[in-house]
Formats: sequence, structure tokens, C-alpha cells
Amino acid sequence: MRHARIAELLRPFLEANSTPFSESGALYERISTYIDMLVHWNSRINLTAIRDPEQIVSRHFGESLFAAHHLFPSVSPVSPVPPVVKGFDPATNRFISGTRVADLGSGAGFPGLPIKLWAPEITLTLIESNEKKAVFLREVVRALTLTDVNIYNARAETLPPSTFDVVTMRAVERLNLALPIAAALLAPAGRLALLISSHQLDRIRRAVPKLQWDVPIPVPGSESGILALSK
Repeated sequence: MRHARIAELLRPFLEANSTPFSESGALYERISTYIDMLVHWNSRINLTAIRDPEQIVSRHFGESLFAAHHLFPSVSPVSPVPPVVKGFDPATNRFISGTRVADLGSGAGFPGLPIKLWAPEITLTLIESNEKKAVFLREVVRALTLTDVNIYNARAETLPPSTFDVVTMRAVERLNLALPIAAALLAPAGRLALLISSHQLDRIRRAVPKLQWDVPIPVPGSESGILALSK
């Protein structure tokens, strides 16, 4: 897909970002490669019900990068200078270099891999128990020449608790069961980042009552989609 078209489709999700995102030609090239691989593999295994490339950009990459720039507002894919302080800075409410991010139930890699493309300095773990999907994720990571990405092909509850600074989830089945597992993986001061429907808010509050939540952020172009961030 042409880089200009990718930029046009992503603009509504990133317009709040101060960085000239349209200058990221290398990032668009990786997104284009990722789309080609997703379409090809989707003909063999069920990775996503969305098959139109433009819809893949808007629905998968757009929503994922929308979460990325809210989690990492100081990080830019075109910035030549990476952050130098590791972890979460409560003074600025930002996550920076060395942050340990886990994407639970990663599936086709969303939102985890686009977040990694947006913030290359993070250490990313993609948690996916389905072996075929895990193989796809490994191939994407290899093709995009990404580093500090671990594919964990097992159940999330087998990971050590308090391991990650950020845990993301999107379109996860059995959300009520997955949320306590995700919360258990958080290190002190860690945060959950959920791309969900607004009608699921009460359910997540009941599932993890010890967590408090920021005001949900509406996802552009969606009737009910929101980004929910725990405090």
C-alpha cells in the first residue's frame, strides 16, 4: 500500500500527536510489509476477520497506534534521540525507554507490534497460546527486523507475577477471566491499557476492583470503542 494512503488513514488516530508523523517513511514501509504478511497468512489461518487492507490500517494499526501515542506521548518514530530514563515517570505520567510491555492474547500482533513500531525502545512480550499464531508473530518480527521482542507461546498465568510495566489487551475472549491475570502481571506502578467497547467498562471495574481508571478515551471513528487506562 502507498505510504501516502497509510498516512491519510492513520491521521485521525494520531492528530493529537505533536510530531510530524507523516515523515516516517520507514515506519510506513514496515506497516505495508506487515499488511502483506497478514493478508497472505490470513488465507491459511484465521488471524483476523478484517481482510480489506485499508480496513486493516484503520481498525488494527489505527487503534493500536492511538493507544501507543497515549502510552508514550514523548516518544516519536522520527525522533533521532531516544529517551534515556527507564520505566515510568510519575512527574510527567509517561513511560519511557526500557519499559516492559506485554500484549496478552496478541493474536495477529495488535496492539503490541504497532506499539513497538511506535516506541522501539520498549521491551515487548507477545503472549499468544495458539501455536500457529505464535509462528506468524515470529515471522513478522523477523521480517520487520525488530529487536527486544519475545513471543511467549503459553498461557499468560504461567508467567511470573509483577513482571511488566504495561499490559495491553484488545478483543480478548473471556475478558472477565483475562483481566485478573493481566493485573497480576503488572509491576508496582504498572498500568493496564485496554482497547474495549464502552459497555464493557462496568465489567472491567468489577473484574479488577483494586484498580482505578482514568477517564476513558474515545477511539476516533468508532461508535463505542474506547481506550481504558488504569491509574
